[in-house]
Amino acid sequence: MAKKEALLTKARKSFHSALLNSVLNVDGAGVPTNADKANRASIAIAKGIIARIGVHNGSERLAGQSSGNQFEAICAEYIRGTFMALGHLRPGKWTVSKGVGGGRMGIARFEQYAHLESLANLAASTPELAAALGSDYLIKPDVVIYRDPEPDDSFNIEAPIVSDHEALHTGLRSRNNDMPILHASISCKWTLRSDRAQNARSEGLNLVRNRKGRLPHITVITGEPTPSRISSIALGTGDIDHVYHFALHELLDTVKDLGMSDAEDSINIMVQGKRLRDISDLPLDLIV
Repeated sequence: MAKKEALLTKARKSFHSALLNSVLNVDGAGVPTNADKANRASIAIAKGIIARIGVHNGSERLAGQSSGNQFEAICAEYIRGTFMALGHLRPGKWTVSKGVGGGRMGIARFEQYAHLESLANLAASTPELAAALGSDYLIKPDVVIYRDPEPDDSFNIEAPIVSDHEALHTGLRSRNNDMPILHASISCKWTLRSDRAQNARSEGLNLVRNRKGRLPHITVITGEPTPSRISSIALGTGDIDHVYHFALHELLDTVKDLGMSDAEDSINIMVQGKRLRDISDLPLDLIV
């Protein structure tokens, strides 16, 4: 009897297939769409990764915003299909969503950041306050995971856990709070240039500084092929949990085969330093 393929194995293959059918291609000039056309190493590594994960459809390079949006949608679908299958390890009523909605202040729909709406309204009516605050409270995650608060019946399903006399402030009880609780904020960067790396860092720091309550997971998913650019966001601590590469195993195999010892060393430093992981690690990290 054939052994059944593991969910994460199947999901990773489907994730790569979806990318190869949309944003991950080789253009007419022979340059992969996630590579820097002015960087020979970037092109060689990107080609090696593609050769290891499947067959691309040969489409032309998409506009930057279009490729970014498609990458976000594919990442959201991958997370939805894997994280939601782990309910036996992390029960609850969960939602995985591409973006937060609600414009620039969509983050205020979550319990930990609800106060930011009042802050934004004050800033809009007071130029001096707006100048002092800057844009630190403007947070727009690409993909979010959130949990709905639970009714008391859920807590007391097997035995009395809560009553009318305690736990009167926790946001997990729907009698105290009617707003969803942000569990994870995920930034999706198809490629990494210096400005994109810093944007992800700034958003992570804003999530840290502006929350009231539990800090959500703060992660980055990238399709960047060049280790030096990955390190620009992966190295260091405090602003993001980890960086997840869309094909870390294939990236490492490629730089080994190309004899890029410096690039191989850089990847190993990030992996062993617990800063860089594969996309297949993400669902399990998210249930913690």
